[in-house]
Formats: sequence, structure tokens, C-alpha cells
Amino acid sequence: MPALLLVMLGGAFGSAARYLTGKLTLAWFGPDYPWGTLAVNLIGGFLMGMLAGTLARIGQGGEPWRLLIGVGVLGGYTTFSAFTLDLMNMVERGDWGLGLGYIFASVLGSALALFAGLSLLRAIP
Repeated sequence: MPALLLVMLGGAFGSAARYLTGKLTLAWFGPDYPWGTLAVNLIGGFLMGMLAGTLARIGQGGEPWRLLIGVGVLGGYTTFSAFTLDLMNMVERGDWGLGLGYIFASVLGSALALFAGLSLLRAIP
């Protein structure tokens, strides 16, 4: 199966799972805290760790599973899982400073970029 098709198929399932997780947490806990976002980020990080460990064990031939589950399903469920995998790779290489910089650049940078986008859009009459 072509790589793009695997990613698209997985992404559809991941996006649907994200939507359902959000609906479920909203029903359980209410709208006062972003429980759905927190849930998908934590679950996605855990599942990305499980996938990375499994793919490391099977070695060759795991690329279709990485595309389907890692890029597709987990990418549609949460991009935070890819961020945490990148971070763990830096930490395991001993690049603690680079990892810390990546955390600040990603989290603070994303917040600043969102603020900039909102500000720009609000400035347009």
C-alpha cells in the first residue's frame, strides 16, 4: 500500500479518536479544563512510546506500521506524541540542552505563534 494512503487511513482513525476522546472527557468532567487535550497528549505519548519500542524490536519491515500508526493514527490523534518522541531521542543521545531548548521553542514558540496569528487576524478589518 502506498505510504500516503497508509498515513491518510491512519489519520482518519486518529482524528475520529481525538474527537471522541474530547466528547467523552467533556461529558465526564465538563468544560472547565481542557481534559480532552490533556488526555490525547498523555495517551498519544504513551502509545508512541509503545510503538517506538515495538518497531525497535521488529527492526526491518516496520516502516508501514510506523506510517500507519505513528504518523497516521497518532498524528491524527495528537501531534504532541511526535514531539515527545523527538525529545526522547535527544535525551537518549545525551543532548539534554538541545532537548530543553526544543521544549521551550516548541511550547513557547507555539503559544507565541498562535498569539501572533490571532493578533494578525484581529487587526484585519
